[in-house]
Amino acid sequence: MTPYDNIAAAPQAALSGKPLVDGFGRTVTYLRLSVTDRCDLRCVYCMAEHMTFLPKAEVLTLEELDRIASAFVGLGTRKLRLTGGEPLVRKGMLDLVRSLGRHLRSGALDELTLTTNGTRLADFAGELADAGVRRINVSLDTLKPDLFRRLTRGGDLGKVLAGVAAAQAAGLSVKINAVALRDDNAAEIPDLIAWAHGEGCDLTLIETMPLGEIEADRTDQYLSLAAVRREVESFWTLEDLPLSTGGPARYVRVAETGGRLGFITPLSHNFCEACNRVRLTCTGTLHTCLGQEDATDLRAVLRDGADDAELARVIREAVLGKPKGHDFEIARAQPAVTRHMSTTGG
Repeated sequence: MTPYDNIAAAPQAALSGKPLVDGFGRTVTYLRLSVTDRCDLRCVYCMAEHMTFLPKAEVLTLEELDRIASAFVGLGTRKLRLTGGEPLVRKGMLDLVRSLGRHLRSGALDELTLTTNGTRLADFAGELADAGVRRINVSLDTLKPDLFRRLTRGGDLGKVLAGVAAAQAAGLSVKINAVALRDDNAAEIPDLIAWAHGEGCDLTLIETMPLGEIEADRTDQYLSLAAVRREVESFWTLEDLPLSTGGPARYVRVAETGGRLGFITPLSHNFCEACNRVRLTCTGTLHTCLGQEDATDLRAVLRDGADDAELARVIREAVLGKPKGHDFEIARAQPAVTRHMSTTGG
């Protein structure tokens, strides 16, 4: 008997009905589910060097993660992304992926995917593919081993590159995510684009976001992607694409490389008008906006013995209160929200 044998094979009828719609008429169809706040790297823009991670009792069990994710599927969620921290450091992670894969097989879910730093992909790529994962995001900000080691505080670039190769060998589509850092990788961005496209990977650039207290000054780190795009357009031809993968990125095709390039611009261009996403932390806190302090404690709801109908009611109520937009401002003395990205889920 597995830990998931008592979980229904499909979302119960009590969860079905009207789609999840917020107070501004946006339909929520995408859940980003953090399975752990822990990570085997310490990226300088993501977390403090000496992090205090959560005690086990505060983190949702795999069964609780499955139940909440399944509730969202029953309420019309079509895409689940598993995040962290680093999701592949969570013990039993593959069991959770296999269990959630039942929603792919039933047709209730369109996509089950994850974001990873790639350090453990070489070990898990094949099993992820077997469980129904078809596409993953790998966070990688530089191809320079020394800079990678500094930005991640000790990481091994070779492990990530081996993970990307293993994922592709297993049949997974890989998209590279790179945070644009003015003083670190700005000059390297064209090389990153060329490398990713040469490997058959899309690449998305992300502006640094003011989340959580870190040692670095984000004002120094911030690099506007509007400026990056202008620079790239000075030597490459960019064609705007109508493509949407369910996230906030705006895509172009680079004519000279044939690859796709995305821009996620929470600071230089607000993307909230079409937001279809909510996030669940590994502690069961539902955040309907990455850049606001709104929070609904679904862990308490579960552990107080709520049935599926009550869980659905609480989720609907939380989504109805989803803010109109985030509150990111890079120059603010304090971060927009106090929680780290590793706690919220990437």
